[in-house]
Amino acid sequence: MTDKRDYYEVLGIGRTASNDEIRSAYRRLAKQFHPDVNREDGAEERFKEINEAYAVLSDTERRASYDRFGHAGLKGMNFDFDFGFGDIFEEFFGFGMGGRRARNAPRRGADLRYDITLEFEEAAFGVEREIQFTRQEVCSTCNGSGAEPGTTPVRCSTCNGSGEVRQVRQTFLGSMVNVNTCPTCGGRGETISTPCRNCSGRGLERVQVSKTIPIPAGVDNGTQIRLAGEGEPGVNGGPKGNMYVIVRVKPHRFFRRKNDDVLLDLAVNIAQASLGAEIEVPTLDGEETLSIPAGTQTGKVIKMRGRGIPHLNRSGRGDQLVIVSVDIPRNLDARQSELLEELAETLGTEVKVQERSFLDSLKDLLGGLAD
Repeated sequence: MTDKRDYYEVLGIGRTASNDEIRSAYRRLAKQFHPDVNREDGAEERFKEINEAYAVLSDTERRASYDRFGHAGLKGMNFDFDFGFGDIFEEFFGFGMGGRRARNAPRRGADLRYDITLEFEEAAFGVEREIQFTRQEVCSTCNGSGAEPGTTPVRCSTCNGSGEVRQVRQTFLGSMVNVNTCPTCGGRGETISTPCRNCSGRGLERVQVSKTIPIPAGVDNGTQIRLAGEGEPGVNGGPKGNMYVIVRVKPHRFFRRKNDDVLLDLAVNIAQASLGAEIEVPTLDGEETLSIPAGTQTGKVIKMRGRGIPHLNRSGRGDQLVIVSVDIPRNLDARQSELLEELAETLGTEVKVQERSFLDSLKDLLGGLAD
């Protein structure tokens, strides 16, 4: 009698699972319990159990024997698991066991980030900006070989140019191959006897780069602009990484932004609010005349169509929303007080108590029930 768990139970799948379902379950669990990312007690043993289950169920012959006879049907079979704890992630990106990518295979370079601060109007209408940053580039002296001109790298004798060394050890699962980066060449597969004096054998040098980049109209705080191929150089002939420009927008003296609309707070006096007025107000396009209707109350919103932020990467603009408040004067001179007193006599002394709306009453009722 064996104390091993059922392999289907280990992967959390049914006995009729397809190969794709088996592989999907394995990838998910292996990533969760990989000892490089899961430091909990028992994670390594769970990881081995998952790999054992996958090695059986992903193989047609082994699975058939297991389905008929259980664990007893696997006796005498050789389990040669060829994976290392650093390499299993290659399986998640399409490099399966037994077909892993070489450590000195081409790899894409690292991405870079640049934070840029714009004025409110620059973010609204777009602008070209010159940015300067430092990045690594292929050494101009050795052309990336890392060797002093006139010399050449030689194949590493430790790993024979593969960039990795393997150790085979016997476990209760069978033979396991642990793959590590070659300690002699650091995974390059080559050694350099005479390093380049400019880059000290790295094959890369840090350079100052200037780029003029177009900022499209309509960007906002947090907008990312991708500059393809402007990142770090690739490894072993791989493509360059990208540069991501992150936008920050300064606050404006008058305007606020809500999506693609521009908000403007405008205070008018009681005469302008009562009688109506034509007022010059600022917009992103310059000052324009705004009509204040007679009888305007505090909180009224007047829309100025098409005077907002241009939509990002498409035509059209948002609106400018003018939020009106009535400014009550605090210090009146004698003439102003006299005029207001005359006005007060014509308006009468009756106080109008505002009836509460049904919606306000309903809100109070629901609030009381919640308490």
